[in-house]
Parts: sequence; structure tokens; C-alpha cells
Amino acid sequence: MTTMMSLIRPVAALFVDDGWLALAIMGIVALAAFFAYLFPSLSLVAGTILLFGCLGVLFVNVLTA
Repeated sequence: MTTMMSLIRPVAALFVDDGWLALAIMGIVALAAFFAYLFPSLSLVAGTILLFGCLGVLFVNVLTA
């Protein structure tokens, strides 16, 4: 079990290394999903929110790092 955990821990750290980035992306995904749920005919707008929101969060994260 110890060997398994020592193998899993570095891989998991790749995904949760920056907690702010993960929370911000989850927020953008939730916002896009909420918009898509409220206005199903405007799915292109929800996709645009998702694309530019995630790119914006990534850009800010790169600038601060």
C-alpha cells in the first residue's frame, strides 16, 4: 500500500498543485453550465464563456507565477 501511495501522490500533485487555479476553472465551468441550462438555445455563448474564461484564468495564473 505504501508503494502504491508513493506512486499516486506525485501524479495527484500535478492536478491539485495550484488550488486557486483548480477552483477558478471549476467556477468557470459551473458558470458556463448554468448559462447553458438557463439559455439552451445559446449554447455557443456558453462555449465562449468556457473557452475565454478558462484561457483568462490560465493567463492570470501564468502572470502571477
